[in-house]
Amino acid sequence: MSVNTSNAYGKISISDSAIAKVAKNATLECYGIVDTVSRRLSDSLSELLKNRSDGKGVKVITSGDRIFIDVNVIIKYGVSINAVAESLKESIKYKVERFTGMIVDTVNVNIIGVKL
Repeated sequence: MSVNTSNAYGKISISDSAIAKVAKNATLECYGIVDTVSRRLSDSLSELLKNRSDGKGVKVITSGDRIFIDVNVIIKYGVSINAVAESLKESIKYKVERFTGMIVDTVNVNIIGVKL
């Protein structure tokens, strides 16, 4: 799927994978985040076989001009989970909305693990 819009100059289409890359970069820039990971082993295997690790740990669903994002992360030990999750949600929402010009409806943060 993709997000579509148009302006005076023509039609704009942004793929889910492009949005996932922006969300992943925003995630890795956030303090307290070690890495993004796939939720299931089967997802990890399919990413390895397809050589597609760009959006690893980020799932993007688009509906009309709305964007829904799920992020699976490993956080650093000793940080406040709530503070990191809220900061991550705001960062992803801001950067994806700025990139696409569309509304990010929901950002779900799933803490998969903690790294020392």
